[in-house]
Amino acid sequence: MKLRKVNRAIHRDLGYFFFGMCIIYGLSGIALNHRHQWNPNYIITQKTFQLKPPGEEITENQDMALHFLEQMGREDEFKTTLRSGDNLRIFIKDGTATVNMYTGEGDLETIRPRPVFREVNFLHYNTPRKLWTWFSDLYAAGLIILAFTGLFILKGKNGITGRGAWLTTAGIIIPLVLLFYYLNG
Repeated sequence: MKLRKVNRAIHRDLGYFFFGMCIIYGLSGIALNHRHQWNPNYIITQKTFQLKPPGEEITENQDMALHFLEQMGREDEFKTTLRSGDNLRIFIKDGTATVNMYTGEGDLETIRPRPVFREVNFLHYNTPRKLWTWFSDLYAAGLIILAFTGLFILKGKNGITGRGAWLTTAGIIIPLVLLFYYLNG
């Protein structure tokens, strides 16, 4: 069997085998690159509201919290409270409500998992550890092999001795220039 044929078979089969991992790391890589602009793991929603303040007979934090949550239709989600000055912070399932106890003005912040991105980030950060570490290391080694075998897929003017040499050189120089710029800029 010719070396070029073996090279193509390795490149092809590793490409098929690691397709899912490429999608996982590609999606999470994009998400993590922009984490300063949005939270890739959670959808955070904030809204303001106006509720009826409790009467003077309600003085306990929990009773006051239930009074406010009842008006919001969330009394079953109550966890605990924290009082700070005129404000009562009410911790509920998947969020918090902060309410002024005397005016009833407040805001609600809810947090829910962002589908797909939360899961791929979980894997990208190697949160599971154990077997996942071994499989992701295997993937990293596979990427190195894919990179080298990819250099020799084509021959001639589009291969590594022609156009491929220019593209490979550019693909090495650009990260090095950016690294130098960011480390010394």
